[in-house]
Amino acid sequence: MPDIQPSDVIADVIVVEPNAHGDERGRFVETYRRSWFPLGREMIQGNRSEKQAGAIVGLHYHLHQADYWYVLRGRARVVLHDLRQGSPTDGATLMLDLDGEHDRGLFIPPGVAHGFASLTDLTLWYLVDGYYNPNDELGVAWDDPAIAADWGLEDPILSARDQQNPRRSEIPAGVQPIYGMRT
Repeated sequence: MPDIQPSDVIADVIVVEPNAHGDERGRFVETYRRSWFPLGREMIQGNRSEKQAGAIVGLHYHLHQADYWYVLRGRARVVLHDLRQGSPTDGATLMLDLDGEHDRGLFIPPGVAHGFASLTDLTLWYLVDGYYNPNDELGVAWDDPAIAADWGLEDPILSARDQQNPRRSEIPAGVQPIYGMRT
């Protein structure tokens, strides 16, 4: 059985350490199972992100979409920040490393900002429970002092989009996540 642990830092975030099985032919890992996430919905889209060492992606968030992340190759420093008003962990920041050599998955609920730094070249495989919706692609500044993230990089490579995300205190009311609100 995999080790499935709710985060003790951010409510509704779940860390999964699945079982790996191997022999002289190679290895097998069941990376995701819907039943591991009682608050989750069915994942309907799978994505693959390849980034070079030194890149930062995020911080992004969605009002209506959950993610499940799994690093297949390389190492990522993941940063999560609870933006959900009314959440018991509103304002909490969680940092953890995902590594292709150590099987670990991460369930991220709607309203929790998420990003990662590529500490090495990496391949991130992730599932989402909603199809791409540009109106639900939101962001918060990766370097916001209120979030106080340690990305593990000195001079990161960022997209133009991620350089322009507002600070947490500047998120407009219409796109501020509210705990328990999801459609």
